[in-house]
Amino acid sequence: MKNRYNPQEAQEFIDRYPDFPQEMGLRVYTSRLIGQEEDLVLHGGGNTSAKATVANILGEQEQVIFVKGSGWDLGDMEPAGLPGLKLAPLVKLRALNSLTDEEMVNQFRTNLVDATSPNPSIETLVHAFLPHTFIDHTHADAIVTLTNQANADELLTAALGDKVGILPFIMPGFPLAQAVIDLYESRPDMECLVLRNHGIFTFADDARTSYERMISYVTRAENFIAEKITGNPLPMCITEECPDTDIILPLLRGTLSFSEPSGFQRCFHLHIRTNEEILCAVNRPDSQELYGGGVLTPDHVIRTKNYPLFLDFSNLLTAKEMADHIKNELSSYVTAYQDYFAKQVAAKGVERTQLDPMPRVILIKGLGIITVGKSIKEATICADISEHTLKAKTASACVGRYQELDPSFIFDMEYWSLEQVKLGKKKPLALEGKIALVTGGGGAIAVGISRKLLEAGARVFLSDVDPNRLHIVHSKLAAQFGAFVRPLIMDVADPASVAQGYGKIILEAGGLDILVPNAGIAHVATLEDLDSATFHKVLNVNLCGVFEVIKAAIPIFRRQGTGGNIIINSSKNVFAPGASFGAYSASKAGAHQIGKIAALELAELGVRVNMINADAIFDDGQVSSGLWDVVGPDRMKSRNLDPQGLKEYYRQRNLLKVEVLADHVGNGVVFFASNQTPTTGATLPIDGGIMAAFPR
Repeated sequence: MKNRYNPQEAQEFIDRYPDFPQEMGLRVYTSRLIGQEEDLVLHGGGNTSAKATVANILGEQEQVIFVKGSGWDLGDMEPAGLPGLKLAPLVKLRALNSLTDEEMVNQFRTNLVDATSPNPSIETLVHAFLPHTFIDHTHADAIVTLTNQANADELLTAALGDKVGILPFIMPGFPLAQAVIDLYESRPDMECLVLRNHGIFTFADDARTSYERMISYVTRAENFIAEKITGNPLPMCITEECPDTDIILPLLRGTLSFSEPSGFQRCFHLHIRTNEEILCAVNRPDSQELYGGGVLTPDHVIRTKNYPLFLDFSNLLTAKEMADHIKNELSSYVTAYQDYFAKQVAAKGVERTQLDPMPRVILIKGLGIITVGKSIKEATICADISEHTLKAKTASACVGRYQELDPSFIFDMEYWSLEQVKLGKKKPLALEGKIALVTGGGGAIAVGISRKLLEAGARVFLSDVDPNRLHIVHSKLAAQFGAFVRPLIMDVADPASVAQGYGKIILEAGGLDILVPNAGIAHVATLEDLDSATFHKVLNVNLCGVFEVIKAAIPIFRRQGTGGNIIINSSKNVFAPGASFGAYSASKAGAHQIGKIAALELAELGVRVNMINADAIFDDGQVSSGLWDVVGPDRMKSRNLDPQGLKEYYRQRNLLKVEVLADHVGNGVVFFASNQTPTTGATLPIDGGIMAAFPR
C-alpha cells in the first residue's frame, strides 16, 4: 500500500481551515488519504480523531477531541464531519464500571461543542481514552483476512511484529474502550492495536506518524499474505457458461419481493458485479465452502447479512426449473435466518423485531455477484463490500482456514440500535424499489413523467431514438436525481432494439415494474395530401411502438410475478381528433385500443393498464415538445399568433382555463403506478377540460 502523505498538501489543508486549530486541517487531510483507499475502508467504515486545545465561548482554553461523525465518509471529510467534544468529561467516564449505550450516546451529545453536530462515532471513547493526539482506525482487508483465522494471534505477530497489541472481538462502545486503554497502559510501546474480526487502530502525537503507521502495518500484512499466496496458490477454476439473465434476474427479483406488515410491497434493486476474479471465485467447485462463511467484520452485517445465497443454474434448462431452484434455495435461506434469529433471541432473553430475512448477497455460478438493496445506493455499497470479501476470503484460504465470528456477536451487531441508525428508518416513498421505463424520453412530457416518478422513489430508464434530445433530458434530471435516472437509446418501432433495451435494463436493475409508452411523432397533412410512407412512419412509432414495448414487457412481468403497471400516454385526439392530423389521431386511437386489450389480457398477472389523455403541453421550460415543434408553426400561422399567444389560446380553450403542464401528466402516471385505486382499463383526461374529448 502506497504512502501518500505529502507535507506540502498537508500544509495546504492547514491553510484551508484558518478558523480551526492546525490539528483539524491535518485530521481532514489524513482522513481523506485513508478514506480514498478502498482496501482500508468502504462506505463510511473506519474512523479518525484528533485532540486540540481551543478557546470556549468564555475565552478559556480547553481540550477538545474531534472525531468522525455518523453519516460522514472519510474519503470526502470536512471539518463539519468531525464534531468536537469536551475531552475531560469523556476521560472521566473510564472510572465507571459500566455504561449503557443510551447513556454513552447521551454523554456524547451532552459534551458536544456544537449541539447541531452529527452524532460522534460509536467508538469515540476509544479515541478519548487513548492519550495520543491522532488516532486512525480502519477495517483494512489484509488485517481482517489475518484476524479471521483460527491461529490469528500467531499470524498477526508473525506479520506485524512485536509492537502490535491484539484483542479478541469486543462490541464497540464502553467495554471496548476500557479494554483498549487497559492493554495500551500495560504495553505503552505499542504502535498499533488489532481487534480480531474487526480492524486496526494506529496512533501517534502527530498526524503523519499515525497515518504512516497505518500504511506500514497494513502493507506488512499485505506482503505476508502475498508470500502465502505465492507459496500456496489456489488451483484455477473451471469456466462456466453465463446463465440466461433475461430469465433469471426477473425471476430472482420477483421471488425476493414481499409485502411488509404495513401492506407496502417491498421490491428490491439488483446490482450485478462481475469480472474475471469474481467469476473465478463463484465458478469454483468448492465456492460455497470457501465463500459461504460469515462477514469479514460485523460492521458489514447491516449491509450484507452474515451469509450469501448461492445459486447454480448449470443443469437447469427451463424457466420453471430455474424458478423452482430460486424458490427452494431462497426458502431454505429464509428458514435458516429465522432459526438464527429465534435462537439468539431465546439465548439472550431479549425482545427484538426481526428484520426482513432476505439475502443481500447472491453468488451465481457463471454470472458473479448479485446484490440486493432497497435503493441503488444500498445495492452498490453491498456489491463493493462483497467484492472485497471474496478477495479477502480467497487470500484467507491460501493463508490457512477462514474462521467466522460466532453468531452471537453477529446478532448483537445486526440488532444493535446504534448500528441500525446508520441505515436510517423512514416511511418508504410510494414507488420506492420500483423500476420504470419511460419511452419518448427526449421530450417535454417525459421530463414531467420522469420527474414525478423519481420524486415518488422509482428508478427511471429514459429511452429515445434521438441521442441528442435524450442527453438533454437525462442531464436535466440527473442533476437532481443522480443514478436513479438512466438514459437508454432504443427505437420502439424496432423489435430487436426493444429487446436489446430491455436486456440492458434487466442487467442493470433486475427487472421492470412500470412501463410508460410515451414515444410519439406527429405530422400535419390532410388525408388527401398525406403520403403512405409518412402515414406508416407515424403508425410505426405511435401504434406499433406501443405494441412492441408492451409485448416485450409481458415476459418480465410474468417472471417477476409481482404485478406491474402500464400507463400509456395517449392523447385528447383519441376522442376529439383534429383536421389535418389524421396520422397522429388514428395511431393514438389504435394505441389506446391496444391498451384496453392489454388491460383485459394482463389482469391475470396483476398488471394494470391505464391511459392518460393529455392535451396542449408545449414544453418544460428548457425542453420542447416534439409534437408542438411540428404542429406549432402551422397552428400559429393559421391563428396569427406568436408562441406565447398560442399557449394562451389553448389555455382559454379548456373549461378550467388552466395551463396544462408536463408535471400534471407525471402526477397522473404516479397515481396509477402507485395503485391508489383498484383501476385498470381507465382513461384519465389531463387537458383542463375539453368537452369534446370527455371519455365516452
